[in-house]
Amino acid sequence: MSRGDANGNLSGAEVSDTTLCGGARRRKSIAGDAVAANREQDVSDIDSIANRTAAGIALAYRSGEAGPVAVTECLLDRIAKAKADNIFITVTPERALDEARKAETRYGDGNPLSPLDGVPIAWKDIFDVAGTPTTAGSALFRDTLPKTADMPCVASVAAAGMVTVGKLNMTEFAYSGLGLNPHFGTALNPNDRATPRSPGGSSSGSGAAVAARLVPCALGSDTGGSVRVPASFNGTVGYKTSTGRIDKTGLIPLATTYDTIGPLARSVEDCVLVDMFLRGEAVSPVRRTDLRSLTLVAPTNVVTEDAQPAVLEHYERSLEALARAGVTIRRHRIEALDRVVDMTAEFGTLIAAEAYTEYNEIADGEQGRRIDRRVLFRMLGGKKMSARDVLSIQRGRQRFIPMVAKELAGALIVMPTTVITAPEVAPLDADDDLFHKVNLRTLRNTAVTNVLDLCGVALPNGRDGEGLPTSFLVSAPHWDDTRLLGYALGIERVVREAGGI
Repeated sequence: MSRGDANGNLSGAEVSDTTLCGGARRRKSIAGDAVAANREQDVSDIDSIANRTAAGIALAYRSGEAGPVAVTECLLDRIAKAKADNIFITVTPERALDEARKAETRYGDGNPLSPLDGVPIAWKDIFDVAGTPTTAGSALFRDTLPKTADMPCVASVAAAGMVTVGKLNMTEFAYSGLGLNPHFGTALNPNDRATPRSPGGSSSGSGAAVAARLVPCALGSDTGGSVRVPASFNGTVGYKTSTGRIDKTGLIPLATTYDTIGPLARSVEDCVLVDMFLRGEAVSPVRRTDLRSLTLVAPTNVVTEDAQPAVLEHYERSLEALARAGVTIRRHRIEALDRVVDMTAEFGTLIAAEAYTEYNEIADGEQGRRIDRRVLFRMLGGKKMSARDVLSIQRGRQRFIPMVAKELAGALIVMPTTVITAPEVAPLDADDDLFHKVNLRTLRNTAVTNVLDLCGVALPNGRDGEGLPTSFLVSAPHWDDTRLLGYALGIERVVREAGGI
């Protein structure tokens, strides 16, 4: 797996042959064939540019180093070569090239639409994109009619000039943190091509596409961790927005109380820009904030329980590096975390109740037999919940959300995004009990923060002995996204440098 610098860029020496656009190879040119050598170098340069962050690619456009058409063609070629990796469900080359040509014209006129005009992007197949069906990763929707229009947030990103290259694989109905899909195949986690590993879920294709250098950024949704878990398992940045921050009209729901939209990308900067476009705004209020004014709370309960040694080691290393950078670190128990864990054990989850309510006709009918058995099992868990269970959870949240804000007292809260690195797929496929056990373990930290209505940014902070990524989650109270992102711009640099990535 190629590794990037702090900006997510790859040096030419680190790019493997399999990622080179057009099948180009870095080899010595044949003597006397100067034209062929120059052409190969041109392809090689575009390949390197396509590996940059979204902001880095846009900078290449503005400087004249490359154009949107060449970069889009490069990534479409990579996507075609990676078809067997099950990362994309639908590819939209006609739309992509049309949008890229228009962007190229705008750059030629000196009038780009936005800071990421002409930069490719892809969407989890839970978003309506004109000209494509929306499958939600389900065989039930595989053959539905193409949508006639982009949903609002897709249209907003298109209005900023970004280039849609297709729709991405996911857990069926977005209901799992492990990303397995029996209908479209499980998206390949590119961090281990020898042993298939979980790409994280439910935005599995979104995390894998960014990590595999098929797109610089992708969109996912997050209900219990579905942006941050794929970010963790694939080694990307993932931003879970506050509920209600982005218009989700048209989004296929799982649990509307928790459902949010968020980007996965190669940098926090990219996430800030994409978030701005998703909201249809021309400028972002986010500004890089001095880390010396930041206090972080590292809970001494819940969040590090059952953590793998490498995850815990990298988490502590990140905290130590941030302390050296001037961040105040407080370590103490956060009572709201224990309360949420206890409430979930007693009453279940609001996600299960809402998912069953949303899909009960499918789950209880003949079509239920065509759903991933593991997804169906979780939906039917919601069927067993009583009105008392649901109301107890709702009332508990009303108490615990202000409780955690009071306990933080203006600080941000940090924890490992996932307490494990990406597990092997084969054992999970073979044993449903193991699947559910690992799924719950994977989602624990992110799901608790969703119950507490926090926004969060997952940041890569190292790799274990097998080369698998670990991740550092920084979260803030609801609607505190601007402050969170302002600090995350600085935190990212510190934890990447400390982790050697």
